[in-house]
Amino acid sequence: MPEIILTLVAETADAALTAKAAAASGDALRALGARAGEPDWLAPNQACDLFFEGPEPDGVATAVRHSLAERLPHARLDVFVQRAEGRRKRLIVADLESTIIQNEMLDELAELIGVKAKVADITRRAMNGEIDFVEALKSRLALFAGLPEAELARAAAKIRLTPGARMLVATARAHGAAVALVTGGFAYFVRHVEAMLTFDAVVANDLVIEAGKLTGEVREPIVTKEGKETALRRLAADRDLPLSLTLAVGDGANDVPMLKVAGLGVAFHAKPAVVEAVDNRIDFGDLTGLLYAQGFRAEEFVRE
Repeated sequence: MPEIILTLVAETADAALTAKAAAASGDALRALGARAGEPDWLAPNQACDLFFEGPEPDGVATAVRHSLAERLPHARLDVFVQRAEGRRKRLIVADLESTIIQNEMLDELAELIGVKAKVADITRRAMNGEIDFVEALKSRLALFAGLPEAELARAAAKIRLTPGARMLVATARAHGAAVALVTGGFAYFVRHVEAMLTFDAVVANDLVIEAGKLTGEVREPIVTKEGKETALRRLAADRDLPLSLTLAVGDGANDVPMLKVAGLGVAFHAKPAVVEAVDNRIDFGDLTGLLYAQGFRAEEFVRE
């Protein structure tokens, strides 16, 4: 029977907590009918693997997460479950905003011109899946019609990388994986992120700028949730990779289709609609959780 792996990652190293959590996770797996082994520590006192045989992976992470919440209610623990075969991925596809960077760039731009509350509300509803992404994008962009292009640079100066992003990209690429950004955000801001991180491919939307000013429009075709899934499939096919060797990460409702088709789809500090749809997720830790999920040990991380 093929082995399955549960990876447990604590937000911070804590010997007592992680030992208790590893034991509790083993108990939860056995309650599901699994035969679980002993913890294999990927990072002392912070991250470990539990190999097991038994139930299919679907739903196991959620079940273990619920069990841990009952037994260790104040613990901040992330849980991943997947098959052992093909665990270390060859293609990582990441969303940009609120994933690789901490910002939502239209919200940052809106703050500069005094319409942040209005734009942020539309962003929130779109990322929760309450309104159509394209509709939300167009309605937000219309508010910026006539804005000087120079204001984009002011917004870009506020970009903050998400903790763990630099280590994730550097480690993955150093071990032979391709890393791509696939975003419904804008190529203008991606270029600023590319000055900090190296990506193998980028898929993004383009703002329409005429005579040095934003027109309030975006060039077609717009990168939608369907477009993100299509991009992941194309990027994998271009590299002759099966989808099982891909990893996708994102936070919003427009990321769900690509998260579901990837070999490992991970919701990152995600909106409620995404949490409901995706079994593997990072609720507490940073992006290095994606490295532990692939079986990287702490000493393998590339620290630039």
